[in-house]
Amino acid sequence: MLVFPTTGLYGLGAAAFSPEAIHRVFAVKRRPHHMPLLVMVPDLDEMGKVVRFVPDFARPLMDLWPGGITLVFEAGEGVPSLLTGGTGKIGIRMPAHPVAKALVTNFGGPITATSANLSGCPAVFDLANLDPRIGAEVDLIVDAGVLAGGAGSTILDATCWPPRIIREGAVSRKRIEAALGTKPSN
Repeated sequence: MLVFPTTGLYGLGAAAFSPEAIHRVFAVKRRPHHMPLLVMVPDLDEMGKVVRFVPDFARPLMDLWPGGITLVFEAGEGVPSLLTGGTGKIGIRMPAHPVAKALVTNFGGPITATSANLSGCPAVFDLANLDPRIGAEVDLIVDAGVLAGGAGSTILDATCWPPRIIREGAVSRKRIEAALGTKPSN
């Protein structure tokens, strides 16, 4: 398990298909198990290993990658239920930050990408503010200096039409509307 830089915030990453690693992420964050964890993938081929189906309307949204949008799809076979919070859905993001992209490209499989903070606490963009309880539990901290901060990724549920914004973030509603050609639901 490691702390690593994403575009604006530090993330907490672990092997997405390892139940032991996923349990560690939940324990370190003190995160309730019903809350899913998203995963980062380097490319569409790797995404195919964790997603059951990509609806046609989602393809223009995928053009917003790499970057600050997480798209939620039906989870593929073999995706641990713990990772999906029992929802049967999986959030996918392709990272824009060069360190995050290198990590997920070279890891050999999807990695979790949740904020490197205790659940419910502010996100971390400066490692000086990393909770020492997290620092003590991870195997590696990749220090890329002070990050830009700002909003986390926008999370959009692409398992329904129109897609539903779960969390507004780095990618604006206006950009999503332009990609879809219609308004997403709330």
